Amino acid sequence: MIDIGFIGLGTMGRPMAKHLQTAGHRLFLHDVAPIPPELVAEGGVACKSGKEVAEKSDAVIIMVPDTPHVEAVLFSEGGVAQGISKGQIVVDMSSISPLATKEFAKKIEALGADYLDAPVSGGEVGAKAASLTIMVGGPERAFNTMKPVFDKMGKNVTLVGGNGDGQTTKVANQIIVALTIEAVGEALLFASRAGADPALVRQALMGGFASSRILEVHGERMIKRNFDPGFRIELHQKDLNLALEGARSLGISLPNTAIAQQLFSSCAAHGGKAWDHSGMVKALEMMANHEIGKT
Repeated sequence: MIDIGFIGLGTMGRPMAKHLQTAGHRLFLHDVAPIPPELVAEGGVACKSGKEVAEKSDAVIIMVPDTPHVEAVLFSEGGVAQGISKGQIVVDMSSISPLATKEFAKKIEALGADYLDAPVSGGEVGAKAASLTIMVGGPERAFNTMKPVFDKMGKNVTLVGGNGDGQTTKVANQIIVALTIEAVGEALLFASRAGADPALVRQALMGGFASSRILEVHGERMIKRNFDPGFRIELHQKDLNLALEGARSLGISLPNTAIAQQLFSSCAAHGGKAWDHSGMVKALEMMANHEIGKT
């Protein structure tokens, strides 16, 4: 069983690392915050740097917020690249720029290691339940080595192509999620303002063609007014920025993605950057001067 380095032990990384530890992997851990004590208590080894993690591990997993964080973990002084050796595997499970990912992969491969981009979908709930969807880009040989590891953290694991394709898939996922949140918000707002009970409307819609995981989970959040994060608006804004920047470079238009981003920006302007992304409905409610469920 391979030894795994894990860098980034926040909301997502912490339960993901715990699943690997429970499965019997020896973990070498690093984070800017203190290492979770439960991981150390079960044998995890706290390391002072990414370099030390790489020196002690067969594969290094990174789970941090954004592109600059991944770059720093990999290439800053004391970073993973300084400790990597031939035959190792670096796996970035963050959600970052596909273009930057391709450059990171080239630099790591020049050191003799393989690189996989393997962003996830499913949020904190999926991380805790080991039910994440994992979208992987990179060489098939490295994927085959890491597949049993991914299976301990997720249920839907797919090699979608070469380096960068995993991140491209994640950006596509975030477009669909944002636009579906907006659609659910509009539908429930319309029903509520028309005088119908939004909870019963949601219940009825769950049995039809409009049913979705977002209607199920985030529709309930909207009705119950629970906007404590799961997945923060500011993180979804970051992902939609990647989509819109990519669209510009490709010369295509993503008009509804741009609208969803503006709705998130409205929420952030009203103090909501740390709301759950289902809180996008609050921007719609402000425009309508009506809150779902209020008469």
